[in-house]
Amino acid sequence: MDERVGDELPPLRPFSLMGPSDPVSPFLFNSPHSGRFYPKSFLAQSQLDAIAIRRSEDFMIDMLFGGVVERGAPLLSAIYPRAYVDVNREPYELEAKMFREPLPGYANSRSIRAVGGLGTVPRIVSEGRTIYSGPIALAEALQRIERVYQPYHEALRQRLAAIHAQFGYAVLVDCHSMPSSARNAAPGIRPDFVIGDRFGASCAPELTDQAVEMLRRRGYCVTRNKPYAGGFITEHYGRPQAGLHVVQVEVNRGLYMDEEAIRLHDGFESVQALVEDLAEALMGVAIAPPVAFDEAAE
Repeated sequence: MDERVGDELPPLRPFSLMGPSDPVSPFLFNSPHSGRFYPKSFLAQSQLDAIAIRRSEDFMIDMLFGGVVERGAPLLSAIYPRAYVDVNREPYELEAKMFREPLPGYANSRSIRAVGGLGTVPRIVSEGRTIYSGPIALAEALQRIERVYQPYHEALRQRLAAIHAQFGYAVLVDCHSMPSSARNAAPGIRPDFVIGDRFGASCAPELTDQAVEMLRRRGYCVTRNKPYAGGFITEHYGRPQAGLHVVQVEVNRGLYMDEEAIRLHDGFESVQALVEDLAEALMGVAIAPPVAFDEAAE
């Protein structure tokens, strides 16, 4: 169990940003679901035990991709878990029945994710387990969004903007894990990796092609966009026509961890080496910066 679970002292900021302070690469790696600081007050509200509350966590994905920092790419990762506040959602994607008070007019309570209990402040963790025994105060959810969600996205925007200014384009690799039970749309297929690009809308195809081909050459089962095409971050920040590319990488948890006990197993080091090779392959992709209007007119 990680030492931050149930810790009383809150972190100084709701994210970790490792790597060079100034951009030396057009790549940024992001781990929005690996946060594992579970405040005691939050655990006291929950009806789940210390293992069950972590079922939605992308366990140690920040460590799995940590080698990218040595290759000159920064790594942004969440400190708080997605069970507390999910930064891979719209800012106010909230489920109405979760709260004691009515939602504000700007909240999106009709999205599939919110209705299903997986909004910005979720009602459930993976496997449909309910976090709370009853409704919670709306003010608490809004506070989590203000103190955790908004600073996270501000850091993400600032870093992408700095990279874009330096190189003329920026590439965000959004890093996740998926349950080993996850299946593709095709019967019987359980992928080792899923590469998501919103069906070609979020990044240059060279990035997706490189990831899929490299992993398949190593003998892994890889699918594109099914069952995960990319969440809010991929959709919101992925604007290749403006030189902002986002590709999502989902790693099968069974490759590197014991999902029942929430701990790493002997496969971790080999998978860590593999994703470092994947990162290197992606960072070797040459992407042309977007053509400015005046250049295209000549």
